[in-house]
Amino acid sequence: MALNRWFPAVFVALVLIFAGPVARSQNADVALNLPDAPLESIEQTSSSSNPPVPEQSGSQTPVAQSPVAQTPEEAQRQKAQAQLKAQEKQRVFGVMATFNTTTNKDALPLSAGQKYQLFFKSATDPWPFLLAGFGAGLDQADDSFPEYGQGMQGYAKRFGAAYTDYFTGNLLGNAVLASLMKEDPRYFQKGTGSYTSRFLWAATSTVWCKRDDATWGPNYANVLGNLMGAAVSNLYYPQSDRTVGGTLGRGFTVTAQAIIGSEVIEFWPDIVRHHRRKQAEKLAKQGGVPSTSQPAPPPAAPVPPAPQP
Repeated sequence: MALNRWFPAVFVALVLIFAGPVARSQNADVALNLPDAPLESIEQTSSSSNPPVPEQSGSQTPVAQSPVAQTPEEAQRQKAQAQLKAQEKQRVFGVMATFNTTTNKDALPLSAGQKYQLFFKSATDPWPFLLAGFGAGLDQADDSFPEYGQGMQGYAKRFGAAYTDYFTGNLLGNAVLASLMKEDPRYFQKGTGSYTSRFLWAATSTVWCKRDDATWGPNYANVLGNLMGAAVSNLYYPQSDRTVGGTLGRGFTVTAQAIIGSEVIEFWPDIVRHHRRKQAEKLAKQGGVPSTSQPAPPPAAPVPPAPQP
């Protein structure tokens, strides 16, 4: 049980070690002391050779400060931040958070601070807690990790291990390594093309990614992050599971789960469109209005008028 007592300390230590930069505001408003505006009425004498001296008013009104021009880097960072804020509202089924997804193929690269911000937003959302709770329930029903025992204590240990797996893997893969290797941690949704091409696109997203320089290459951050997260998990998993096979198995399990998630995200818009079309057809039939998928019947031929006697 000594390992269980050390688990909270290890968890906090990991956060402190790998916690990275946070997006900070770099431009502070500075008040400038500007000279007062001169009065419009100024006395001038024709015999004086000295330039006229403007009179100062009793109530001094500061001149409006002109806006400071932004550098291209600052403008790009602000635009990327706006795109990131829009992503943080995305969900599947209204529950599954898809903050790490973008439909914009030309989305601007994220700064290191924005990658940490995206990680923190995803890690603190209710979705990973629900996912960890569901997985812990399955493990308890299957009596996985029997050293954890049963009952509420056993469930709490399985829940803590499941969420820590998620937290550590995402911290290392989507924040720390993604920042160091200048890789984009987001999934770029394809959305067009054949179903086969889209399926393969989503499946390979865990090993192939976009980089900060707009090129594409191997997704080292994600693969290494999953394996490193699995290695860290040996600190809190039972002794019998701290093997090379168990470590690799946990790392590749997380990768497989990411592939499934990418497939759901890729084809979710198609599912929504199909559902809405079926609902529209159903409402059209109930209302006696022809649906968009069924052509309307041709109008009846006009009846010629009766001949006049």
